[in-house]
Formats: sequence, structure tokens, C-alpha cells
Amino acid sequence: MFTGIVEELGAVRSLKPGRLEIACREVLEGTRVGDSISVNGCCLTVTRLDDGGFSADLMGETLARTALGDLDPGAACNLERALRADARLGGHLVQGHVDAVADVAGVKAQTAGAGEHGGRVMTFTLPPPVAAYVVEKGSITVDGTSLTVMSVAAQSFTVGLIPHTLEITVLGRRGPGDRVNLEADVIAKYVERLVAGGVSSPYLGRESRSPPSDSHNPGGGVAKHRPQMTENPR
Repeated sequence: MFTGIVEELGAVRSLKPGRLEIACREVLEGTRVGDSISVNGCCLTVTRLDDGGFSADLMGETLARTALGDLDPGAACNLERALRADARLGGHLVQGHVDAVADVAGVKAQTAGAGEHGGRVMTFTLPPPVAAYVVEKGSITVDGTSLTVMSVAAQSFTVGLIPHTLEITVLGRRGPGDRVNLEADVIAKYVERLVAGGVSSPYLGRESRSPPSDSHNPGGGVAKHRPQMTENPR
């Protein structure tokens, strides 16, 4: 579990078949082989450590269902270690399970009230797998960054980015046409399932019904109700 508060901008050393190698410093503190690190919103398991970075194994499914395959050597990436139980929850609950890949549809400068250097309003396409969970003033994770939705349209949504966010995350480097990983608020997913009547609940006084055939997700991994990817089936 993560918070969507990026701890460090890492740099891709290499992306080989089955393995991603990242150069970093801060997130190495306290990290051991087998721990989880969010890389651009994807929960990956650390398989190798050295003084200057870490490696994570990638399945072909991960590359097919996320934007990690777009990374070139030297590319920046958002990094966050898994949330400790005694840590401050500064963003929102993030699983590191990518629900969809979206495109940057537009970037507009916004200077009013955003500091000396100004902020930006970014518009992203709204893929069907997450459309039901994106609401105005709700939370969404974009490339592992916890953001508040400014507005929602039929096929897009916008977020506002302050200069600090642009500086310390990869979003400051994103432009029209770039692909980003999206994760919807997990609480919204649970609410949808209850309201849709897919499960029985003594609190709602509802009789048990058979869940939709595409909503079962045995053993973690790809979220089959809204197919995307994670690398940490815990």
C-alpha cells in the first residue's frame, strides 16, 4: 500500500526483457530485497539492490498493461516505498495496481495563485475502466502521484499541479501525447460493488447475489474487473 506522495525521482538505468533497473538514493534507505516500491504507480518487488539503485522483475503482462514500456534509459520515474503503519497518510490509499493507461490531452499554464513560477492544469483522456470512479474533488493516482480531480468531462478529466509537484514528480516532464498510469480510488471500487448488488451485506440488508463474472480477482495480480497490472501479489 502507498500514499501517492512521491519520495524521489529515480532514473532508468535500463529496461531489458523481464527486468527494470533504476538508479536512486533516497528510497534505498531501509529497503531490502523482497520489499515493494511504486514505480510510476506500479507496485514492483525489489529483486536486487546495490549502492546506487535497485532492480525489479517485469512480466510481459506488466509491460502490456502499463506505460512502463515507454521508459528509455535516463528517463525519470516517480518512486515511493510502501507505506509504514505508523507513517503519515499525506495523499490517499494507493494500491499500486494500475487500472488504465491514459494520454496527456493538454497542458495549460496557470499563474494566478500558483506562486512565482506558476502551476499547470493538465487534461488527461478518461479510459472507460476508470470513468465511473473519477469525480470532481475526488482522488486519482497519475503515474503514482496522488492528485485531486478538478473537473470531469465525458472523455477527459483535469487536475491542477502546483510548482512543487511539477518539480518533484515526472508530471513536470509530461506533455501532450505522453502516456501515464492511472489508478482509481479503491474505496470507490468497493462502494460500486456494494451498490451494484454484487455481494451480500448485513449492513445493507441485501440478499446475496452472484457477482459479475468479470469482477473476480483470485490471488491478486491483474485486476480482472478493470484489467490492469500490479507486480506484487501479496
